Amino acid sequence: MNKGAKAEQYACVHLRQQGLAIVARNWRCRGGEVDIVARDGHTLVFVEVRSRTGTRYGTPEESLSRTKLRRLWRAAHLYVGTFDPGFPIRFDVVAVSPDDIRHIRGAFSEQDVRQDR
Repeated sequence: MNKGAKAEQYACVHLRQQGLAIVARNWRCRGGEVDIVARDGHTLVFVEVRSRTGTRYGTPEESLSRTKLRRLWRAAHLYVGTFDPGFPIRFDVVAVSPDDIRHIRGAFSEQDVRQDR
């Protein structure tokens, strides 16, 4: 299992421990991929998993680029359009490092991915 797959597995375990139900993993579409789709009560949560083996180049969550946010936003809206769950949506980040897992709820919103910034 590669580093990314291990980080996603740790993230799934962590999310389940926080009471979220995993709906899908590695959901792909033409415009991108969503690492984890989960449900938190009546909220559909799109989770980006970021990992680093050290902090020399920053924390895992700092590696999330605006381009990646836009792709995740697009993919999530395609998912909603395909499956139409009728739930509110939220975007979370799970940052995995050798000694820590951080779950950042509501990590970004539409304002963070607008083209005009």
